[in-house]
Amino acid sequence: MADPEERIPAEGGDSGIEKIKVEVAYALPHEQVILETMINAGGTVDDAIKHSGILVLYPEIDLAVNKVGVFGKVTKRSTVLREGDRVEIYRPLIADPKEVRRKRAAEGKQMKKGGGDLKETTAPAKERAEAGRERTAKTAAKPSQD
Repeated sequence: MADPEERIPAEGGDSGIEKIKVEVAYALPHEQVILETMINAGGTVDDAIKHSGILVLYPEIDLAVNKVGVFGKVTKRSTVLREGDRVEIYRPLIADPKEVRRKRAAEGKQMKKGGGDLKETTAPAKERAEAGRERTAKTAAKPSQD
C-alpha cells in the first residue's frame, strides 16, 4: 500500500499549507482497518475518507448510506477535523435494537441487566426465603465450639 502522504497530490514543493495526521477506520465482522492519512488543516471528514484510499479498498462503502463519526460520535461529513482525530465509517445495523427488544417483550422474556435472559428458578421466591431463614436459625442455635 502506498504511503498515506503520497495520496495527497503535490502542489509544487513546500506550499506552506499545514497538514494534519488523521486516521480513517472501517470494521467488518472479521477484520478492522485503520488507515493513517495526511490532509490539509481545516479538512473535513469527507476529505479524510477520500484521501485515505479506503473507498478503493472497500468499494461496498456507500457514503450516502453508511453513517460516519469521529471517535464514536456520529457526525456530518462536512465536520472539520483536528490533528489526531479518528474518522469511523459505520456499517448499517443488521437488526434494529428497538425491534429486538419489542419482540422479546412480546414473547414474555425478561432481561437481566447487562444482556442475557434471566434463568428460570425451580423454587418460588417465598420458598427460597423460608429455606434461607431456616438455615440461619439452625446456625444460630448451634453451640459454639471455642
